[in-house]
Amino acid sequence: MARVRLSVAERREELLRAAVEQIEVRGVAALRIADVASALGVSNALVLYHFSTKEQLVAAAFAHAAEGDLAHLRGLLGRRTSAVRRLRSAVRWYAPSGAAKGWRLWIEGWAVSLREPALREVTRELDRQWKAAIATVIAEGVAAGEFACADPEGTALRLTALLDGLAVQLTSYPGGVPRTRAQEWGEAALARELGLDQEALKG
Repeated sequence: MARVRLSVAERREELLRAAVEQIEVRGVAALRIADVASALGVSNALVLYHFSTKEQLVAAAFAHAAEGDLAHLRGLLGRRTSAVRRLRSAVRWYAPSGAAKGWRLWIEGWAVSLREPALREVTRELDRQWKAAIATVIAEGVAAGEFACADPEGTALRLTALLDGLAVQLTSYPGGVPRTRAQEWGEAALARELGLDQEALKG
């Protein structure tokens, strides 16, 4: 059966989805252009037409994978409710859960970005956007008088650093920390940063 002819944008989207899937299965180090091509039944040349190197493909794949997460985060933080409720929802969602397949992808990306400048720029920008979104809602809560926080940017950094660290523990060492405990620690940290009783987060 002949393949359906896709637009340039559609083909790029298809290649990026396949690249993310192959990274999750094989890891970045073992990934080959041929793996992505084979998964879609296309030629290596077609992949290289859209992404001239493996490094460009990997960097674009990570950016693609993050778009959905960032959109979901912004959806949680943009709801018409209190800043406290929005932040609690974001912390609960951010904490790793289930099979943590997405977290394995990001841990892999962080490791590879130490050696790959293109991927490092992508992960740095995504990290900046993530923290900025959290800091914005913290500032909104301060302005609304919900809580006091002298340094929203610092708070966002500390919260995400804790959650990132817990994700590494939960993903790399299954069973070491119960997921419910990790979630409790995340919420306790949020309460401390906002100067609230932890029970107030549930109000």
